[in-house]
Amino acid sequence: MTFGPENFKIAPNLETIIAVAICLIVAIFAIIVGILAKKSDPKKAPKGVVLLGEWAVEKIDNFTKENMGEGFENFGGILLGIIAFLSLNFLVGITGLPTPMAYLPVPLSLGLVTFILIHYTSIRFTHWKYFKRYVDPFPFFLPINLISMWAPLLSLSLRLFGNALVGFVLLTLVNFGLEFAGAAIFSIPLYYGANGIELASNLTLIPFVTPVLHAYFDVFSTFIQTLVFVYLTTLFVAQEKPESDVKEELEVGSRKEITQ
Repeated sequence: MTFGPENFKIAPNLETIIAVAICLIVAIFAIIVGILAKKSDPKKAPKGVVLLGEWAVEKIDNFTKENMGEGFENFGGILLGIIAFLSLNFLVGITGLPTPMAYLPVPLSLGLVTFILIHYTSIRFTHWKYFKRYVDPFPFFLPINLISMWAPLLSLSLRLFGNALVGFVLLTLVNFGLEFAGAAIFSIPLYYGANGIELASNLTLIPFVTPVLHAYFDVFSTFIQTLVFVYLTTLFVAQEKPESDVKEELEVGSRKEITQ
């Protein structure tokens, strides 16, 4: 038996294809909205997708300003992309397709985005003092700090993966059980064959039960998981800004309130 390149073929699974397709859809939609916004008349009220885009940008910018403070003015665009990608990857389960969030590399990639943003922000504000974090409060804490630095990545990724996997497994088991229950209750014996009683057809119970579960795991859970992930991302990233800068912002804000 010989081994060659033909024995080592890597083919993407369905979850990866769905996740990539969602990325393309979000990117194309954002490009279209951007083009339409540039061509729209600023003197007229926006309509359609332009109105939706402006509303989303305004909301996410306000959210970023309230939760992260100064210095993160352009962070809203990143959060908006994360929200669109994350929510669509959860909601795709309604169609009957497997949710990419139950495939570990997908939530891991989202956690990696937050992980990179955390350390990029730290380097941006502290420069070379960034490396001091690994030897605080004493140099012999270096191994512990090197291990703990991965905590946000694992926490965010496994939270998404665990919730999606639980929903997928539970829905699969319920559908499997309802299929057999429907066969036992509604199936009509047709004739006795060599293999025993042959059943003509059965009415499934799945449409009467699983919509409620889909409403929770694919809709309500989507909102909760997206909100938690975005909030934790803003929290982890914003805390990398030095406390001295935060104190200066508070002092400046209080002075402005007094003068007003």
